[in-house]
Amino acid sequence: MKKTLDIESFRAGHFEKGTGYSYFVPEPINNQWQWKDAQLSTLLEKASISLGELNSFARLVPNIDLFIQLHVTKEAVISSRIEGTQTNIDEALLPEEEINPERRNDWLEVRNYSEAMKHAIKDLEKLPLSSRLLCKTHERLLPGVRGKHKMPGAFRKSQNWIGGASLNDAVFIPPAYT
Repeated sequence: MKKTLDIESFRAGHFEKGTGYSYFVPEPINNQWQWKDAQLSTLLEKASISLGELNSFARLVPNIDLFIQLHVTKEAVISSRIEGTQTNIDEALLPEEEINPERRNDWLEVRNYSEAMKHAIKDLEKLPLSSRLLCKTHERLLPGVRGKHKMPGAFRKSQNWIGGASLNDAVFIPPAYT
């Protein structure tokens, strides 16, 4: 049974101690929400109206799949920067033969990301959001790029982090694997 959460007192998660570091454990959010602040209701109403407007504009776009793919490519470029790739949106849209050979590895990482997302979106028509879908998508990310030998399609069994050279100076440490 879903519980009702008071948004004003909600905490996004908590930190737990690992071996020599702390990691963040998020709280579940798929519950009923309640709030006392009327301004939040106004903001949610504006957001709902904006989503309705976006939905209306989407009906005017002649090829919604192309529109979505451009946004997926943009997201691939931005997200891949976490790993140090230097591809920009203009390069990401070019065919491989037009990419300078010294930049092809970065281009391929972005391309793999875009392709993995495209397949994941398609797979959601027949698969639920699940570990199976995540692993299948992860497997599509790694062919021919950095990390290709790091268990494609399987969950990591060692602690990872974002930013910094180690766990000691990391910007963010997700929950430890279980």
